Amino acid sequence: MTPNNLCRIGIDLGGTKIESVALAENGEEVARIRIDAPRDNYTDTVAAIAALVDDIAAATPCARPVGIGIPGAISPATGLVKNANSTWLIGHPFHRDLEAALDRPVRLANDANCFALSEAQDGAGAGYDGVFGVILGTGVGAGVVWNDRAVTGRNAIAGEWGHNPLPSPTDDERPGPPCYCGRQGCIETFLSGPGLAADHQRKVGAVLSPEEIVDHATQGDPACRETLDRYADRLARALAHVINIVDPDAIVVGGGLSNIAALYEEVPNRWSRYVFSDEVSTPLLRAKHGDSSGVRGAARLWP
Repeated sequence: MTPNNLCRIGIDLGGTKIESVALAENGEEVARIRIDAPRDNYTDTVAAIAALVDDIAAATPCARPVGIGIPGAISPATGLVKNANSTWLIGHPFHRDLEAALDRPVRLANDANCFALSEAQDGAGAGYDGVFGVILGTGVGAGVVWNDRAVTGRNAIAGEWGHNPLPSPTDDERPGPPCYCGRQGCIETFLSGPGLAADHQRKVGAVLSPEEIVDHATQGDPACRETLDRYADRLARALAHVINIVDPDAIVVGGGLSNIAALYEEVPNRWSRYVFSDEVSTPLLRAKHGDSSGVRGAARLWP
């Protein structure tokens, strides 16, 4: 394969799975492998990624720079992992240990940044200068991409939208549910999948999964419809806050809850009352690459 047709390897480290992909320069998938992720064990996580890179490299003849998306960030101050919901990574020199285990240079980025980068380059946000990429899943994260480059920020926390307080809270939303970060009322505690299910349980007493809530609402269940109505209003307030600060050209939504079709009409209909502008033309878009965006963006950490 010539230097103009090199491949890049992307790794997406999740809480339950690790996914790898080899991408050609044109964005075509050359190979893909997924394995279960070790939990609560740092050493096993490093070893699993090293073995996965060997496996994906063996599946393709490409040259192989490696980019890895992680559920956290590398602290510019210490070089150690911080802000990871896979808490067993916190406080470890993950970047250094991976480069030693792989015996090659590695680029690391927050998994939400990888998602946003993928969608900005050839996904739903392609053609827009500024893209805010939101993940609504087990957790809530976001990444900022400007002119096809992920913005990390001075403290490596750009896009950490999920750990801000829910804007304009009502009386029954204060102080809010406890968050693993140690605070209460974070956006993540309301807008994640578990947050949606917990809100329904608090209001109704019924234990339903997010998928069941959506399904029952579609069938006309009034309590589930009210739960989704509260969810849409909270998402509108949270994204209005982003528009007021960043004013992106497009907002792209991924994660399991991005499949709630009603959000793409309901949320823009609601957010105008919270945005400091006479008109809000920001498009709210569903991710093009779905669950593949994170691993595709990781591969693209190498130019």
